[in-house]
Amino acid sequence: MGILTVSTKTILQVALDFVDASRALKAAEEAYAGGADWIEAGTPLIKAEGLNIVRMLKQRFPKATIVADLKTLDAGRIEVECAAKAGAGVVNILAFAPDSTILEAIDAGRKYGALVSVDLIGHLDPVTRAQEAQELGADLVNVHCPIDLQMRGLDPFDTLRAVASVVGIPVSVAGGIHSESAADAVAAGAGIVIIGGAITKSADAREATAQIRRALDEGVRVETRLYKRVTDINIREALEQVSTANLSDALHRNGDLPGILPILPGLRCVGPALTVRTAPGDWAKPVEAIDLAAPGDVIVIEAGGVTPVVWGELATHSAVGRHLAGVVIDGAIRDTVEIRRLKFPAFAKLISPTAGEPKGHGEIGVTVKLSGVKVNPGDWILGDDDGVVVLPREKAAEYANRAMNVLETENRIRGEIHAGSTLSSVTELLRWEKVG
Repeated sequence: MGILTVSTKTILQVALDFVDASRALKAAEEAYAGGADWIEAGTPLIKAEGLNIVRMLKQRFPKATIVADLKTLDAGRIEVECAAKAGAGVVNILAFAPDSTILEAIDAGRKYGALVSVDLIGHLDPVTRAQEAQELGADLVNVHCPIDLQMRGLDPFDTLRAVASVVGIPVSVAGGIHSESAADAVAAGAGIVIIGGAITKSADAREATAQIRRALDEGVRVETRLYKRVTDINIREALEQVSTANLSDALHRNGDLPGILPILPGLRCVGPALTVRTAPGDWAKPVEAIDLAAPGDVIVIEAGGVTPVVWGELATHSAVGRHLAGVVIDGAIRDTVEIRRLKFPAFAKLISPTAGEPKGHGEIGVTVKLSGVKVNPGDWILGDDDGVVVLPREKAAEYANRAMNVLETENRIRGEIHAGSTLSSVTELLRWEKVG
């Protein structure tokens, strides 16, 4: 088939990483209508549906180039042959594959009319391997930052620049790219820009694709709130967008503090924890902690889960003056009318009119337990109408990003439901129920 020549127009490839053909085809229709050039049957989709999904995509989009993301490591010839016969115009082979496998894949591609892309995902020396792939005869190389690294705040751009500077074949790039960063991918040397979630998790994939197409064609940054990933320095940006339900799902249905609920619905609480351990009714350490807290902190109080009260109106006025983000109490609170008037995010297990005495027992800045769940100083706290979830600081960026991923995925599902489907139909529950 020969070496691919990329035109001055950047190729936009949409990656369909679904596990259901019906959802993948619907997203593909929207993306193609919005300006996608290549349509990728992602690895999860091929594993779930087999190469028949490639046939279905080719039948539905006969003029589009269909990419089969096989991630082949062995049996390069037979896998490329099967994919090409199914309608694939491009087949992905892993850079980790032996040279012999890549050579066999390339030979089969020439015979059956498919381009072979060598995917550098996870390779320890992607620059050298890209040069080797070019020497072996690969049609293109793919710089690919995997999802699990994206969730840790990494992106493919440094590797892309390095690879694009040493090879003469087209370079594709994948890994969390969206409408704000698509033009950066082109500037870094990509001839093919691969977009997954920023298209396929959008409620309107056609419009999302059109925005990215504009970003690529005009070299502009189209602003988006979604699909961007945070690092340790900007965790709050992600947590301010997600719900406690999103975060609990991201934490594999963990992290919530049972029985601790908001005093005033409609308020959100986001911030790192300043922890306090005190005896029931002893409000000295909780009040002292206000003076030690930084703006944006959440005071988290272990108080035995019982009365008397350890927090009230005057403590709340102090916390508001210090610009704190909220208070979470495994114990009792009072003066709720005034706290609600102040619109201060307060979460507690109990409400009572009776306070205790400031005896000064307890500690500040230690590991505490609320409803049996450990909270360490600096752990991130997220509270909303559903309750409170604690996010351990050592994995805060990763799971804030995973919570964003949950939010984005649900946006797409919600859009499909509003288009006339149901949750059971969209997720094909019967098909994916565990057998046995």
